[in-house]
Amino acid sequence: MQFVATEHQHRRLNPLTGTWVLVCPHRTQRPWSGQQEKAQKNELPDFDPTNPLCPGVTRPNGIETPAYESTYVFENDFPALVEQVPAPPNSDDPLFQVAPARGNCRVMCFHPKSNLTLPTMTAAEIVVVINEWINQFNELSSKYAWVQIFENKGAAMGCSNPHPHCQIWSCSFLPTEPQLKQERLRAYYATNDRPLLGDYVERELQRRERIVIENPDWLVVVPFWATWPFETMLISRNNNKRINDLTLDQRYNLAVTIKELTTKYDNLFQCSFPYSMGWHGAPTGPEHAHASSAHWTLHAIYYPPLLRSATVRKFMVGFELLAMAQRDLTPEQAAQRLREVDGTCHYLDK
Repeated sequence: MQFVATEHQHRRLNPLTGTWVLVCPHRTQRPWSGQQEKAQKNELPDFDPTNPLCPGVTRPNGIETPAYESTYVFENDFPALVEQVPAPPNSDDPLFQVAPARGNCRVMCFHPKSNLTLPTMTAAEIVVVINEWINQFNELSSKYAWVQIFENKGAAMGCSNPHPHCQIWSCSFLPTEPQLKQERLRAYYATNDRPLLGDYVERELQRRERIVIENPDWLVVVPFWATWPFETMLISRNNNKRINDLTLDQRYNLAVTIKELTTKYDNLFQCSFPYSMGWHGAPTGPEHAHASSAHWTLHAIYYPPLLRSATVRKFMVGFELLAMAQRDLTPEQAAQRLREVDGTCHYLDK
């Protein structure tokens, strides 16, 4: 019997982390009678006087959100990381190791209107968001080893407020995922004298099996090793190492790319498509200021949970928690579906 990737189970390696994913395409035929999510519809007013992220509304801590007209950044009222905190004592027991953790947590509103999301904003408005990401990164990266910009969109991804916003967590340490990438990217560069993701972009452009969007500055693919059904990676094609390396033209093309990708997501199941996304680039702070970043390539990752429709999502449970990640739809099939979906006109505008 000859192996067919769209029919036969197999494993794929994620070279960024060293972990494997189990691909089982034959499982797409199984019936589903499990939990179904509520479809994420965008039926919000542009202003909600009870929403603390709206301009002029008082937050739970008594601070009034100013009447902002563009982006707005503030210190998270309930931060996971703070700067002034006692360090834990050293432990000489290898089974009970602890380490200091200091940092900063901020919230960034994308727009004053609550009923907008990135796919329904204009490219010019998204450029403003990108510029503020870079402003925040410039400030925080001078002090912290890692600045994580991320967006949780939709209740299915644990988003506690529907107003368009993201978070920026800064850490005195290198978190687990970036640390894994740091080690793997550095090892690949030491062997090949080229950045791993630079080589990966070239291979994807040659094979053309998993490309969703491409332009001179950015490539969007469903990664060969994708775990989530419609997971994508947005990769710089200009050897950028960090988000503050971007030129004005690259920022504009990034805004266009983000709008097109998130429009495709919404149009796929005609809903406000939930996801978690975030940026990864070379580490920062005094510890990494003079270290080589040649092995890094700036990229963003989108992790959407929806699987079959606006109401059926992928769960990471059972075998996936106890053994290894598993997916049904192949990355090539997911890329084809996203590629074929319109990314220029949002379904709400049709």
